[in-house]
Amino acid sequence: MNDRTIAITKDTHDAGFRFGVILALCAATGFASKAIFVKLAYRYHVDAITLLTLRLALALPLFWLVKLTRREDGPPMTRADRWHLIGLGLAGYYLSSLFDFLGLVTVSASLERLILFLYPTFTVLLSAVFAHHPITRRVAGALVISYTGMLLVLWPELSAAQGTWLGIGQVFLSTLCYAVFLTFSPRVIARVGAMRFTENALTVSAAAMLTHFALTRPLSALVLPWPVWAYAAVIALVATVFPIYALAAAMARIGAPRTAIIGSMGPILTIFLGVLILNEHLTPLQWLGTVVVMAGVWRISHKK
Repeated sequence: MNDRTIAITKDTHDAGFRFGVILALCAATGFASKAIFVKLAYRYHVDAITLLTLRLALALPLFWLVKLTRREDGPPMTRADRWHLIGLGLAGYYLSSLFDFLGLVTVSASLERLILFLYPTFTVLLSAVFAHHPITRRVAGALVISYTGMLLVLWPELSAAQGTWLGIGQVFLSTLCYAVFLTFSPRVIARVGAMRFTENALTVSAAAMLTHFALTRPLSALVLPWPVWAYAAVIALVATVFPIYALAAAMARIGAPRTAIIGSMGPILTIFLGVLILNEHLTPLQWLGTVVVMAGVWRISHKK
């Protein structure tokens, strides 16, 4: 291989790596923007269940459009795979999203994203209980750091964080459901493939949410101001479909660890967007707690 070929190969690798970083940043920004658009939609007095139904109903056709253009890979799914997909889809995309949207009615976008950021610590605890993974001294220290930071965030008056205990509890439940999803999904993903798993799990979630809406809301609830539909479409495209595929593409180019590190910017992005767009604010003590939480989560998410 001559020098010119080596140089071209290196340039191609560098370009692919840079594109992977850009994709990871776009994914982090998309996920971070979800709470902002939800809070903007709530200004038009739409309820959480209706808004979440719109999000999933608009996102699902986009996922299936991509699915139809993508060559199906992996072995046929077994009956056990299908049952696991149903259970994980209900936990990870239906219940987690439902509690999240309910919590955002009263909790600020900044605080919501920070609580959701605790999902790696929940995953570690669930793995210790169900998979008997030991909690090392390093992990135990990271857990103490993370929850000390969250205590600092919640300690000031809740009015400073624009939240209520009910809303905070709902976001914690959302985080727990997502941690259950992350704890039990790797084995299924290994058998059926990441994108096929995601698309089918979201289909389960959408079916559950549409059923929930049909049982609890009249069809007239969908008669909403056009900005609500616009925000729902943005949530579906910018904060759901695009970041999921961008995340998968980023991991393929730069690896899961680097993608996770870039994704850890999510809470900070949400906080800054909340300050700029929603006029939210945190007290100095809460900013300190934010830094402590992020330090603890980063420590628990990386071996080095």
